[in-house]
Amino acid sequence: MPVHDWTRVDAGVFHDFHNAWITHLGEAFNAGLLPPDHYALGERFAGGRGGDVLPLREEAEQYTHRQRTLVIRHVSNHRIIALVEIVSPGNKASRHQMRSFLDKALAALGQEIHLLLVDLHPPSPRDPQGIHGALWEQLTGEAHQQPSDKPLTLAAYDAGPPKVAYVEFVAVGDILPDMPLFLAPEQYINVPLEPTYLAAYKGMPRYYRNILDPPGSNA
Repeated sequence: MPVHDWTRVDAGVFHDFHNAWITHLGEAFNAGLLPPDHYALGERFAGGRGGDVLPLREEAEQYTHRQRTLVIRHVSNHRIIALVEIVSPGNKASRHQMRSFLDKALAALGQEIHLLLVDLHPPSPRDPQGIHGALWEQLTGEAHQQPSDKPLTLAAYDAGPPKVAYVEFVAVGDILPDMPLFLAPEQYINVPLEPTYLAAYKGMPRYYRNILDPPGSNA
């Protein structure tokens, strides 16, 4: 199923889809995708610091406080190995929320926790070169150019050392490719983004699927 234009619906609709997608990803991970000494849970993974808040974005921002991250742990001491973060509109709603999101990602990578970012929202004034561009500049000081015809981003980070990013750019209408999720430096599993996206989307109310599906779609 091609990626939908999530700007057509409000933040609460994407929040519901976000939670369903995290659930289906967790099911795939725990059904055999992960090695037997690893497991995945949908958890809140907090982080960040202060900044400005834009009142017109309050609805979007409120959902970030309830946003779940897919956390991959190892059975030895249940330590965190990796994270899957699905970016929500509220993460881009203000400098405060963007800074909080970037702080969380940077803190994870700084602790050598591997990271997969899935961003199906176009660049905003807070991330004009996309979420990867904002994170990569903070992490390395290097500039990144987002392709204008592929504004959505999938980015897998090997926390290293050294830290390495593997990035795929997509657009509305594209099929989501599998993406690597690193469990150790240079060791990864392939994450089935497309089938889990489809499973989550099938559970959405028909009213919103009618808004998101293009005319003539059989979805």
